[in-house]
Amino acid sequence: MQLKKMLRRKRLSAGRAPMILFLCQMISALDVPLDPKLLEDLVQPPTITQQSPKDYIIDPRENIVIQCEAKGKPPPSFSWTRNGTHFDIDKDPLVTMKPGSGTLTINIMSEGKAETYEGVYQCTARNERGAAISNNIVVRPSRSPLWTKEKLEPIILRNGQSLILPCRPPLGLPPPIIFWMDNSFQRLPQSERVSQGLNGDLYFSNVLPEDTREDYICYARFNHTQTIQQKQPISVKVISAKSNRERPPTFLTPEGNASHKEELRGNVLSLECIAEGLPTPIIYWIKEDGTLPINRTFYRNFKKTLQIIQVSEADSGNYQCIAKNPLGAIHHTISVTVKAAPYWIMAPQNLVLSPGEDGRLMCRANGNPKPRISWLLNGVPGEIAPDDPSRKIDGDTIIFSNVQERSSAVYQCNASNEYGYLLANAFVNVLAEPPRILTSANTLYQVIADRPALLDCAFFGSPLPTIEWFKGAKGSALREDIYVLHENGTLEIPVAQKDSTGTYTCVARNKLGMAKNEVHLEIKDATRIIKQPEYAVMQRGGTVSFECKVKHDHTLIPTITWLKDNGELPNDGRFTVDKDHLVVADVRDDDGGTYTCVANTTLDNVSASAVLSVVAPTPTPAPIYDVPNPPFDLELTDQLDKSVQLSWTPGNDNNSPITKFIIEYEDAMHEAGLWHLQTEVSGMQTTAQLKLSPYVNYSFRVMAVNSLGRSLPSEASEQYLTKAAEPDTNPTAVEGLGSEPDNLVITWKPLNGFESNGPGLQYKVSWRQKDGDDEWTSVVVANVSKYIVSGTPTFVPYLIKVQALNDVGFAPEPAVVMGHSGEDLPMVAPGNVHVNVVNSTLAEVHWDPVPLKSIRGHLQGYRIYYWKAQSSSKRNRRHLEKKILTFQGSKTHGMLPGLEPFSHYTLNVRVVNGKGEGPASPDRVFNTPEGVPSAPSSLKIVNPTLDSLTLEWDPPSRPNGILTEYTLKYQPINSTHELGPLVDLKIPANKTRWTLKNLNFSTRYKFYFYAQTAAGSGSQITEEAVTTVDEGKMAGIPPPDVGAGKAMASRQVDIATQGWFIGLMCAVALLILILLIVCFIRRNKGGKYPVKEKEDAHADPEIQPMKEDDGTFGEYSDAEDHKPLKKGSRTPSDRTVKKEDSDDSLVDYGEGVNGQFNEDGSFIGQYSGKKEKEPAEGNESSEAPSPVNAMNSFV
Repeated sequence: MQLKKMLRRKRLSAGRAPMILFLCQMISALDVPLDPKLLEDLVQPPTITQQSPKDYIIDPRENIVIQCEAKGKPPPSFSWTRNGTHFDIDKDPLVTMKPGSGTLTINIMSEGKAETYEGVYQCTARNERGAAISNNIVVRPSRSPLWTKEKLEPIILRNGQSLILPCRPPLGLPPPIIFWMDNSFQRLPQSERVSQGLNGDLYFSNVLPEDTREDYICYARFNHTQTIQQKQPISVKVISAKSNRERPPTFLTPEGNASHKEELRGNVLSLECIAEGLPTPIIYWIKEDGTLPINRTFYRNFKKTLQIIQVSEADSGNYQCIAKNPLGAIHHTISVTVKAAPYWIMAPQNLVLSPGEDGRLMCRANGNPKPRISWLLNGVPGEIAPDDPSRKIDGDTIIFSNVQERSSAVYQCNASNEYGYLLANAFVNVLAEPPRILTSANTLYQVIADRPALLDCAFFGSPLPTIEWFKGAKGSALREDIYVLHENGTLEIPVAQKDSTGTYTCVARNKLGMAKNEVHLEIKDATRIIKQPEYAVMQRGGTVSFECKVKHDHTLIPTITWLKDNGELPNDGRFTVDKDHLVVADVRDDDGGTYTCVANTTLDNVSASAVLSVVAPTPTPAPIYDVPNPPFDLELTDQLDKSVQLSWTPGNDNNSPITKFIIEYEDAMHEAGLWHLQTEVSGMQTTAQLKLSPYVNYSFRVMAVNSLGRSLPSEASEQYLTKAAEPDTNPTAVEGLGSEPDNLVITWKPLNGFESNGPGLQYKVSWRQKDGDDEWTSVVVANVSKYIVSGTPTFVPYLIKVQALNDVGFAPEPAVVMGHSGEDLPMVAPGNVHVNVVNSTLAEVHWDPVPLKSIRGHLQGYRIYYWKAQSSSKRNRRHLEKKILTFQGSKTHGMLPGLEPFSHYTLNVRVVNGKGEGPASPDRVFNTPEGVPSAPSSLKIVNPTLDSLTLEWDPPSRPNGILTEYTLKYQPINSTHELGPLVDLKIPANKTRWTLKNLNFSTRYKFYFYAQTAAGSGSQITEEAVTTVDEGKMAGIPPPDVGAGKAMASRQVDIATQGWFIGLMCAVALLILILLIVCFIRRNKGGKYPVKEKEDAHADPEIQPMKEDDGTFGEYSDAEDHKPLKKGSRTPSDRTVKKEDSDDSLVDYGEGVNGQFNEDGSFIGQYSGKKEKEPAEGNESSEAPSPVNAMNSFV
């Protein structure tokens, strides 16, 4: 029986299958190139293949090229209209048309201006079968105008103010790209504080001193002409302010509380909000009636610009931008409406019909507003086109019936609304063509036995031909249960056998004729490996051989390739390959692996593999103890909804028994790559019953454990996806706290993927007022862990619950938690504030608690602000920094420590909640009593003399009251640091200097000095000082131990080294010697000498002449005797005499009652205050004065 399979006639309509699609592609120049055989004589209406864009902006410096390319048979001719009228290019010498094309070139580089050729152009391609038209091409030259010259005044403003630097670029075509730079062409840095708006202006939320500069320059780049225009530089000077008052945000752009934005479908929606404030506000975006599209939403310009790409009508709605800083928040609502220029739902397709057939062209478009559909015939509106009884226009469809060759034409569908238009050309080509077979004659097909064979028969004809296949010259029958005939004419033999070999004939028929073509099929034997390589174990240093024998069809020549671990063999002479063998000599450890033999022919390939294991040479080494080898052969059985049985085969225990197995699981759906502990079983088990959770894509692995440790994990088992179920648990950490006074923010810890138990995880959030009778209000949300309830009263308790659900059902009823809506600042200040002064540094403050309702939030405590306004003495009025003490909870009293005595304080009390502080209570004033003063700021001793010391001091830095007096106590200190009697002296409070007189010379004193107020005595300050030494009378006497006293005299002159002094002393010594000789002679005679006579007449005949000659020397009392000076000795410059200069005691030279000596022999006697020496009792005898004493009285 002959197999005839009539191919159904296909019209180009929805749902029709491949044959007509193939036919349409064969004649369509738009999608698939025409077959060369058909191009020779197949007639086809014109088709536009290339054209310039609808909005065509040209560079006025270059020639204008307007493209229009089309294909058709015969080749089409081209014509143009300009601004709706015929454009005669032959009359314009500057315009030429490309040969064989409709592309225009307008030569404006030699002469002419681009503006002359501005307009709307349309191209028509025409042949005998119809006319196709291009879009309306609007040609406009680009423009890059200069900025209008303007005088820009410098901008001067204070630190912290907001600023907008306008750009206002000139209108160009296309609009320029705006950016700000300085004179060095460096882009100005931008941040959350400083940024450029969509309109090109530069916005400062607040200015800083570093914003001062004279070269803020706005640049406009016109990309089409590659030019940049520059605005005049703007000078900005920021003056530093002493204090910058912080302020809440306000919007710089857009203005007001609401605005409207319209955008076209498919464009980028850009919404902008820029705010000023101090500190710099942060911008947030939300969509009021939905969520922002995740994959299409982007934030630009430091979140000040929200962009949504590929915007659609679903993106319409209200968008809210929120500007927030620590002082407040504002919002602006932008109402977005998405319109749409026309877009295709179904563009008309070329239609090929044979005479007498029916068909239809459909043109379906959408837009907002709905576009209007109109039809043109060969560029002529359908209303005025010639009538054709085979054509009927019905809205967006043209219906054809019983078409003839004269019905061939090109139809244009125009879909337009106020935002644009679409124009599509689709031809109807009525052809009467006999069948043609396009597959090459006598094509040879070679197929491996037992595989499918496909024999091609590409064809064309109009009407659509039917296809028949025959085998052999005699046309042997083809049974339909063995062969499959595809609609494109291909014959398929599902399982080709040896007897399928032969010649096959394809026959195509329609009412205009018949065509046939023969192809040939050969069936080849499959290539097989009859001797495969085998697993081998080889000692290091040995030689191993793998064999691979191949059997193949005798007409096919195979090539044999060897691989190691799926890669090429190592480039090593130890590897040799012959016809059937691979030989590896001198085997090494790294030679171990998988070796694969691959046999390739032109029709098939086959492979076989074997593993080489390299071991150490004998003798066998001692047993190695190690962790176990990983288990293998994991298998899942008894697969139920919530359990499965896992079995495995243990690996080698490496000489240490396995004690347990650890089973882990991976959830490939929710946490791919993360392994979690499932369970542990005894080392004697090789199976385990595992409990499972719903909606988890499980994989399992097993690890073995022995005394040496844990093995590597096994290979993962097959995956097992459990069925979905409703969630077992609800979200945890549910809280309700308000972020604003009029909202309630409900948060929770979401379930993880493992806990979801199924797809479509969502959360049902419910709330109601705790003390009201309202029903529960609920909302279902997904992919979030927070929901904000707006419009709530301030600080009201709410009952809240969050329940999980998925596509299967709800989780158990959740627990109810209590939360509160947002807090607001307290409204009432604490009352009845009073202060009890405890002492000069401590006060206790009491207040009445504020009503709970007025707190409007969680009570945090009370806060006391207090400050010292001025000194009570009103001599040092100055404000001090306020101090703050916070008392937690509901306490109604508190202590203020650390106050300064005798001070004037002011305080107020405020209640504090989670939002902040309430109003302050009226100021309360209190005074602290006097306290004891601090120590005097300083004490120094100046101008020491023989018998006096002067003290100077500074008053206490903290008098803590009114000073009443100073107390000075002092006492002498001897060389052994023993203290003498204490002298107490009161000094008026207005003094800062005091001189002590009648002190002992060369004596150390210790002073104790402190101030007093009515409250008592303050801290004391101590000091030590020493009176000076009389060198005139004390020369040669060891000095007292003066230590390092601050009052010691300095810069003394050593007169013992002066020449005049030495000469004077020599003269005096000579005079005394003569006097002594005379006295000695007179005494021996028993009479009185003249000097004695003078003594009788004067009180002190021996000393008096000396005082008359040199009044600089003081006098000692009668009892003061001195040792004679050693030869060559002198007094040091600091008027001290070193003790080692003489080891003798003054007692050896006199016994006067006024001389006093310390235990170490130092002299601490007092100078005599008399001008003349009193007569000494019992000294009126005739005995002469001691020559030694006389000598000392002049030294």
